[in-house]
Amino acid sequence: MKNFALILMMAIAGTISVNAQQNKDQNNKQQRPQFSAEQHSELAVKKMTLALDLNEKQQNQIKPLLLAQATQRKAAMEKMKAARVNKQRPSEDELFAMKNQQLDNQIAMKKAMKEILTKEQFEEFEKMVKMRKMKGKKMMEARNGMRKRMPEKEGKK
Repeated sequence: MKNFALILMMAIAGTISVNAQQNKDQNNKQQRPQFSAEQHSELAVKKMTLALDLNEKQQNQIKPLLLAQATQRKAAMEKMKAARVNKQRPSEDELFAMKNQQLDNQIAMKKAMKEILTKEQFEEFEKMVKMRKMKGKKMMEARNGMRKRMPEKEGKK
């Protein structure tokens, strides 16, 4: 009888834990606003204006670039979500093509920004890009570190 009570309590605790995690995940998704590509590019232009002291002409030149970039990013994310739902993984050739396209887009963006911005603004822009990459890298390392510290399941030993 004691064993049955112990097993029942463990099952209830596991169920509560799983439900709490699901609720946490749902709350995180609900808290993050889903901006359209236009809204995202508008906010990005304003942030760049504050950081780089852009004039009106520069803002008008940068806005379509950022809008195109946000639209491409959103389309790629939707494609990846659809593939994840269908449990499809891209082939090596598809991964190469995606990475190649991403790098081409970065080169084009850098070239366009170099033409629009002054030398001092472009140097500051480069620092901003580098800081953003470092922040993303740190977040990925932290996420990977969290995964490593999580205890393995009993059956996988």
